[in-house]
Amino acid sequence: MLIRNIKGLVQVRESIVHQVAGQAMADLPVIDHAYLTISGGVISGFGPMSEMPQMSAADEIDASGCFVLPSFVDSHTHLVFAASREEEFVMKIKGATYEQIAARGGGILNSAKKLQQASEDELFERSLQRAHEIMRTGTGAVEIKSGYGLTVRDEIKMLRVAKRIARHTPLTVRTTFLGAHAVPAGIKKEDYISLIVREMIPAIAAEQLADYIDVFCEQGFFSVDETEKIVKEGKRFGMKPRIHANQLHRSGGVQVGVKVGALSVDHLENIGVEEIEVLKNSRIMPTALPGAAFFLGLPFPPARTILEAGLPLAIASDYNPGSAPSGNMPLMVALACIKMKLTPEEAINAATINTAAALELQATHGSITKGKVANVFITRPMSSLAYLPYAFGSSLIDQVILGGKRYNI
Repeated sequence: MLIRNIKGLVQVRESIVHQVAGQAMADLPVIDHAYLTISGGVISGFGPMSEMPQMSAADEIDASGCFVLPSFVDSHTHLVFAASREEEFVMKIKGATYEQIAARGGGILNSAKKLQQASEDELFERSLQRAHEIMRTGTGAVEIKSGYGLTVRDEIKMLRVAKRIARHTPLTVRTTFLGAHAVPAGIKKEDYISLIVREMIPAIAAEQLADYIDVFCEQGFFSVDETEKIVKEGKRFGMKPRIHANQLHRSGGVQVGVKVGALSVDHLENIGVEEIEVLKNSRIMPTALPGAAFFLGLPFPPARTILEAGLPLAIASDYNPGSAPSGNMPLMVALACIKMKLTPEEAINAATINTAAALELQATHGSITKGKVANVFITRPMSSLAYLPYAFGSSLIDQVILGGKRYNI
């Protein structure tokens, strides 16, 4: 494949960059009036049109007036779920809080009830539609969590579905076991934690269903000590930790994430100087989920403070039925710019290179680099790259290429 006359080839890196942090996040390399070649499913060449060698390709695309970007890497989703929860959306509009909805049998337990009633095939078909939805909006790699099963059988069912999505789409999929998402009704927390540790983790490991383990470390859900216990057992079975941290309260999630060597701490709506100082002494990827903050009316993570501390920042969607019912990564980039005051360059770095690092995909995804997987998208003609987050909600992606092949959007 040859894409020529590209107005701007975005996120070009000559070699693998493991992450970008602090002031470096403002640097987004772009080649003006460029070409890009793809061979064998990987990026094989690129440069200015003035230096393009004589060549012919089986598939040629004229991208005049358009930008080409590496596909987004969405490092935090709950893509596999059985049904939407718009009835809770109406409750929120009328003033109910997240905690009040959960107390009335809504929230995560509502999703768990619906998921337990769905067969694996039904769950796969519903989730597959969402997988195609995110591909159409530019996502090429995604993390998918369990956490709406809350039984051994149903947590396994969720992760099997996530693996099936990987087999039936061109998406690169990483899976995370999140049995510690909530405590099911009718069981004591200590008994449920015992079930997670003694039965769920070994069963999931036996089928090699999860790359990672996660815990919702939050008041009313799982404490710092409980989080550490669960994560350590997951690590023993080869699941690397990532943590739901500091969404609703100063929960200690960031601190325990650092203690257990998590790959990322995600949410961060409620963090302060103490948490940022702790992160400065770690290799963890702080991850903001602006869709959840927007939908729940929570404070947005203090992105500028995080970058001024010299830290990296990633942006993911948190696509889920209760608190972030959108996997649209261009919208997440726009929200990061509008509400978190990131520049377009910083936000695109956060949604490509840094999310790739959060999923350990930096060698294959997240930038235009020779040898990387040819996951890219072509925008509609645009006046500048800043138009992408500026025109939030607009349909600006014209073509999607995954694994070097056109994906019909």
